[in-house]
Amino acid sequence: MTETPHPEYDKHADTLHRALTAITERGYWSAYPESPSPRVYGETAAADGKAAFEAYLNGDFPLDQPGTGDRVATEASPFGLELNVRYPHPGADELVAAASAALPAWRDAGPQARAGICLEILDRLHKHVFELANAVQFTSGQAFVMAFQAGGAHALDRALEAVAYAYAEMTRHPGTAGWEKAAGKGDPLRMTKTFHVVPRGVALVIGCNTFPTWNSYPGLFASLVTGNPVVVKPHPRAVLPLAITVKYAREVLAEAGFDPNLVLLAPEAPGEKLATTLALHPAVKIVDFTGSTEYGDWLETNARQATVYTEKAGLNTVVIDSTDDFAGLCRNLGFTLTLYSGQMCTTSQNILIPAGGIDTDQGHKSFDEVAAGIAAAVGKLTADPARGVELTGAIVNDGVLERLDEVTKVGAAVLESRTVEHPAFPGAVVRTPTIVKLAAADTATYGREWFGPISFVIATDSTAHSLELLRATVGESGALTAAVYSTDPAVLDAAEAAAIDVGVHLSCNLTGGVFVNQSAAFSDFHGSGANAAANAALTDGAYVANRFRIVQSRRPA
Repeated sequence: MTETPHPEYDKHADTLHRALTAITERGYWSAYPESPSPRVYGETAAADGKAAFEAYLNGDFPLDQPGTGDRVATEASPFGLELNVRYPHPGADELVAAASAALPAWRDAGPQARAGICLEILDRLHKHVFELANAVQFTSGQAFVMAFQAGGAHALDRALEAVAYAYAEMTRHPGTAGWEKAAGKGDPLRMTKTFHVVPRGVALVIGCNTFPTWNSYPGLFASLVTGNPVVVKPHPRAVLPLAITVKYAREVLAEAGFDPNLVLLAPEAPGEKLATTLALHPAVKIVDFTGSTEYGDWLETNARQATVYTEKAGLNTVVIDSTDDFAGLCRNLGFTLTLYSGQMCTTSQNILIPAGGIDTDQGHKSFDEVAAGIAAAVGKLTADPARGVELTGAIVNDGVLERLDEVTKVGAAVLESRTVEHPAFPGAVVRTPTIVKLAAADTATYGREWFGPISFVIATDSTAHSLELLRATVGESGALTAAVYSTDPAVLDAAEAAAIDVGVHLSCNLTGGVFVNQSAAFSDFHGSGANAAANAALTDGAYVANRFRIVQSRRPA
């Protein structure tokens, strides 16, 4: 059976084909410009997007879906802005029933139609990217440029990447095939076989507070394009970005003649535990989650009726052996630790340095000199509040503040955290990074994740000892990123071998404009699924292929 091309597929076919090429070439490509410049998006785009965002504040969010009678408002902006957006509050059974009813027609539309409509949703979101960026900024605490890039353009790229992988997997097999087998002197046996892409069922996306779109879009679009209706359960403190997403997705689906209940928003009341209720619902067959190790492990253990994809916590580690660009090393790591106040799942926490110091282009540097160089780079980036807050953003929740207080009791500070008053938002909660000195024996401290602007410089016996610690800590607790600095090819090879053994992505000798805590869609994998920090990778074939099944029918020709 040959699919009839859908108008939206024809409209976006070039973009899809370019994305399919990009995931095989793994070079640089982006479909959505990351610069918020008026030269790119037009003179009024920023003002229009901000106005659209502000129109949502202190009002009922415009979303027509089942169960809109009761409303909830749970967000508190890290920038101190009063949000008070009230969202529809449907029950779990209402959501699942509506999603289930929408599935058959979406399934029968076929991969081309679904891919075309998903790309049209992404195009619609891109047209409202400034609106989306403002929502990400004021719910996550990211500075605006980061919110625009990570929460807007890069999130859209990651979504398109997932659509491309899913389309490739869905179209790996033909829709129909003729089968013929010789049968002795009689007529051959002839069959016509049809292969149907069949979705698993209702999908659940559980959003996080820090990156509500970047972390949710891959799972959302991977499930949707493979035929599964999606219930989007935002973090209670970051509902608006995903509400906007659901709003425009429903608009596109309805315009294309499909049931808009293919995408539904599931905000929760305080203490409701709606994610748990939905995750255990018998009709929910796919769960995507980003957040704590504790809850991710619980989902993997208890949501037995579903395929569960998790990204959790880990011990991101840097091994410093030597460098031919000490200033670049310090600048690069300083930026890494400062960006979004370290509130990224990829930010380095444990920096392993030989107690005897390292060789550099500036001569031998003692352990304390290396630590001081990194601290000075952070200090320089955060010295001017007006410039510093555009990197640090604001602190996302009280848990980060509690850890900043706790860490003052565990070691000597190389760099102390400071409270900064935001020049534009007096109510913003801003803290600069802290760097704490530890010994290799202090595994009880650095052997757990300290999410936020907290990192440790750890004195080891040698680089070989540092690599042993990387293997041990990442092997036990997982990590999403690792980095190594060395002028010795043998050390780089040993670090790569260690990274392979514990399943963590490795960056070597980053001293310029590429940073260990950033990853590029269509080229870099995010998470590997090979250690405890995540059971899946964004994005590869394994991430999408289990969201559907091939069901065949056969008839005599």
